[in-house]
Amino acid sequence: MKICVVGIGYVGLVTAGCLAEAGNNIVCVDNDEKKIANLKNGAIPIYEPGLTEIVKRNKKLGRLHFTTDLKFGVDNSLIIFLAVGTPSAQDGSCDISVVLSVAAEIAECLSDYHIIATKSTVPVGTHKKVTKIIKSKTKTTFDYVSNPEFLKEGSAVEDFMSPDRIIIGTANTDVQGKMAQLYGPFMRRGSRILFMDPASAELTKYAANMMLATRISFMNEISELCEKVGADVEMVRQGIGSDSRIGRSFLFAGIGYGGSCFPKDVRALIHTGSIHGAEMTIAKSVQQVNVNQQERFASRITDYFKGRQERTILAVWGLAFKAKTDDIRESPAVYCIKKILDCGIQIKAYDPAAPAPVFQAPATPVARRGRGRQEDAGGKIQTFQNGYDALDNADALVIFTDWQEFRNPDFELIATKLKKPVIFDGRNLYDPEIVKNAGIEYHSIGRPSLLKFEERKKP
Repeated sequence: MKICVVGIGYVGLVTAGCLAEAGNNIVCVDNDEKKIANLKNGAIPIYEPGLTEIVKRNKKLGRLHFTTDLKFGVDNSLIIFLAVGTPSAQDGSCDISVVLSVAAEIAECLSDYHIIATKSTVPVGTHKKVTKIIKSKTKTTFDYVSNPEFLKEGSAVEDFMSPDRIIIGTANTDVQGKMAQLYGPFMRRGSRILFMDPASAELTKYAANMMLATRISFMNEISELCEKVGADVEMVRQGIGSDSRIGRSFLFAGIGYGGSCFPKDVRALIHTGSIHGAEMTIAKSVQQVNVNQQERFASRITDYFKGRQERTILAVWGLAFKAKTDDIRESPAVYCIKKILDCGIQIKAYDPAAPAPVFQAPATPVARRGRGRQEDAGGKIQTFQNGYDALDNADALVIFTDWQEFRNPDFELIATKLKKPVIFDGRNLYDPEIVKNAGIEYHSIGRPSLLKFEERKKP
């Protein structure tokens, strides 16, 4: 099939690449000339396992085309996907101005029938607004479909190729047939396509992310109680996760959720509820717990070094909001690092993929790049290309992201490199006994802190 994808960001590029992999001819349209030029030259703007290979292969085979010419994309497609950004507005609502603007531009390019499908996460009622705008700009017939994405950063290609479900929001049976044909190659093990009205499709996306965010915040709240009563949150997680009604997914305690989806979508759901007179009590609580968890972990570190912050250097492993992505948007790591920097503590950081965050004054001046590391003009944050190099002369190690390479490190080397062997683990990656036996003081989430073995024996 001939497809046009408008907006070649995270969702758009994954959608385009995976649909091309199934044999479709895809035109990728974006108004960012530099991004399109880079993609034509084989430079992939995001880190996502498996995506680079798919894009390069399908570009070479002639199934992926990159352009800034929207009319070319419209003229060479039957289905047009909207995958543009929908950031949070200042009032917490979802800003769909780009969606509406692009919809108007598409309408002016229409010369024959098209299906226009929205991949972007948009609030309930957007289908009416987009349809109204297009109808006001053209007499050409078209059909609208709400087709939300359910991709997890770090496993987006796998999620697209083997989806839990595909949501198709349209009542038109002919359009349902076309969309079913498009997604047919990904349904070989059995159909997982759910047809519904556009409003339900739009709300399903928000409800799904809200539920996942709720599970994370619930376990983080339980972790605080565990610390106060002497329980182990990992034992609690296993206990409740074994209940088939609950399941094991998204029950890991940590430093909170982040990224481009959960924070934004929780805010948008709260705003949508407020304008329709539905109090989103749980959503508001989930949002607050998430902030509290990040504040609590940052405070735990700064309190530990209270009175000597200006003389303290911390090694940090992880900047991305989760493993297998370079995304630092609303990352708990970045949030906590800023709090730590504001107390006068210096940071030496490493992440396998994520870039160094740039903090506004007075936290730190803008970062500048150097050979092998980055250092801001005030000397408060440095980033390294090797995690162990960041440990030299540091007073403690802080784990912020659950990268695979952090899960079984050389604890003896860590203990040797740190000035004082201390680990603050925001992801509960380690067995406390193993860390303790390596002579390292260990602080994790929702579990008892363990001092070094020889220190515990002191009166």
